[in-house]
Amino acid sequence: MSEPFDVPRTRPSDERDITRTLDMLATLMIATLCIVALYAARSVFVPIAIAVLLSFVLSPPVRLLRGLGLNRVVAVLIVVIASLAVTFAISAALTRQVSDLAVDLPKYQATITSKVASARELVAANGLMEKGASLFQGLGALGHKSGGDRAAAPAPEHDEGPKPIPVEVREAGPTPLSMLQTIVGTALSPLETIAIVVIFAIFILLQREDLRNRFISLVGTRDLQRTTVAMNDAAERLSRFFLAQTLLNAAFGVVVAAGLYVIGVPGPLLFGMIGFLMRFVPYIGAIVAAGLPVALAAAVDPGWTMALETLALFLVLELAVGQFIEPLLYGRNTGLSPIAVVVAATFWTWLWGPVGLVLSTPLTVCLVVLGRHVEQLNFLDVILGDAPALTPVEHFYQRMLVGDASEVADQAEAFLKVGPLISYYDEVALNGLLMAEADFRRGVLPEGRQKRIKEAIDEMIDDLADHTDEAPAQPPSREPPVADIGESQAPLALEPPPDHAPPEPEPGRKPVLCIAGRHPLDEAAAGLLAQILEKHGFRAKVEPADILRIGGILNLVGSGAQMICLSYLGSEASAAQVRYAIRRLRRRLPDAKIIVGFWRCEAERAGELCGQIRADACVTSLAEAASFFVAEANAQKAVIASPSAAPVLAGAA
Repeated sequence: MSEPFDVPRTRPSDERDITRTLDMLATLMIATLCIVALYAARSVFVPIAIAVLLSFVLSPPVRLLRGLGLNRVVAVLIVVIASLAVTFAISAALTRQVSDLAVDLPKYQATITSKVASARELVAANGLMEKGASLFQGLGALGHKSGGDRAAAPAPEHDEGPKPIPVEVREAGPTPLSMLQTIVGTALSPLETIAIVVIFAIFILLQREDLRNRFISLVGTRDLQRTTVAMNDAAERLSRFFLAQTLLNAAFGVVVAAGLYVIGVPGPLLFGMIGFLMRFVPYIGAIVAAGLPVALAAAVDPGWTMALETLALFLVLELAVGQFIEPLLYGRNTGLSPIAVVVAATFWTWLWGPVGLVLSTPLTVCLVVLGRHVEQLNFLDVILGDAPALTPVEHFYQRMLVGDASEVADQAEAFLKVGPLISYYDEVALNGLLMAEADFRRGVLPEGRQKRIKEAIDEMIDDLADHTDEAPAQPPSREPPVADIGESQAPLALEPPPDHAPPEPEPGRKPVLCIAGRHPLDEAAAGLLAQILEKHGFRAKVEPADILRIGGILNLVGSGAQMICLSYLGSEASAAQVRYAIRRLRRRLPDAKIIVGFWRCEAERAGELCGQIRADACVTSLAEAASFFVAEANAQKAVIASPSAAPVLAGAA
């Protein structure tokens, strides 16, 4: 005959979700086609991408001019023309500096030769390095000798024939027309790109609201208010972020140019512009930008002072900008995970070359923002974003499934820096066990895995044994526990206990029994409660669900327990099962207070169950259970101190 505590299990379904598989294949196919299109038509998509990012940067100035009363067209034209003027002025200055640098490079040959000779002398002065150099020279001489022997072999004799007549071809001098064609051909490609960028940027700025509305319609209008707020928020955040990043990188380039000018490095404006562009590449951009000016400083200065000063300039400036200024402007990160930054830089560089490297972070930030606000693109935020892939509850349950209590203890240590232990157990551990209970109900969590979870919970409890807990208090945001006193069918609210100190542990005090209702998962929850009670002055003992059977319940008679807590996860417990357990306990321990913990159950459902099971009280969280036991202990202590006082019923109004 089966016991009333056995829970029927459902068999997991083995049917495959064909629709989901087809959706995944369709998504992969669309993604592949998009990548192929981006690569094949990069000459078109690169200017469009630059125009989109440029529109985010120019949107705040356009809105500022419109706020001053200017027409949208006039405001857009003023901002675009001003941007073009600044761009062409900087380009002209850069062209001149590049020309001057190319003319002056031969002057630095003597310095480079001198430093190479010094390096050779340093190698010769070091015995180990000299031996290594001699070894490589010997290997090189050996290869040269073998090649010379082959070259010295006698060539076969041939009859001398007529000698070829030397012919010399001389090209005609460049004509004005050919020079014009060369200049136009060289300048046509960048001018074409600039023209496409300017045209697209103008139209995006002019049609900003229309493009936004079309995108909202494309995403879906079922929840128009939420979609509109999300899109506006995303656009505002991206505009502020890109504008702040552009201005900050521009300031970085200006300071670099000024510093190099003071140090005496040729071409400071050129290297300032390189620093401005390379700072869009995270982590390594500033380091790469420092390479050329440091090498040039080493070639210009006969010593090493100028090179060291240049390197120090970049290091100090990058440290100040990256660690102090950027966090003040737009936080400590861009919303991308470090691995996503590296992968994005690799992907966009492969796709679009050096331009893709510079645009990799802004483009990936746009994708992550879309993923956070568009449900269909949520996978982009999961893959590329810096938010944890799993919630604390999911992480807890996943680690429990593999029995990794040490990582869960690390998670708890981090949580305990901002909250008490009982809050971690209530908000994370119990919810994680509730996920396990749901899997058990679905029939996908066998008994062996349940025992492994219970053992991992016990190990975690042991790891956290040294942590103290605050005095239990009723959380203001939680529903009060419900209680059923005697024969009353209406659940009564259990008020939080007064602000008393927890009772001191007494050697003669009877233990509190924490009994699992059905399976090892309930026993794990009972173990959490037992540790909390021990930290508040009680002697708590955990018993498995088998103790509630006819043969096991006899072992509780000699315990002399005055308070018992039955542990049930969730709201799926059967009222008949709980009522049978309470009836058996009352027959053997008639004087004990019995409360039932329906952990993380809805208050309404807990009240409904409590009205059917004849328990002294029902609670839904460990904090409520601890509050109940503290109140009961204080009440019993008051009765003992004053025998003439009337008996106190816990939870009575």
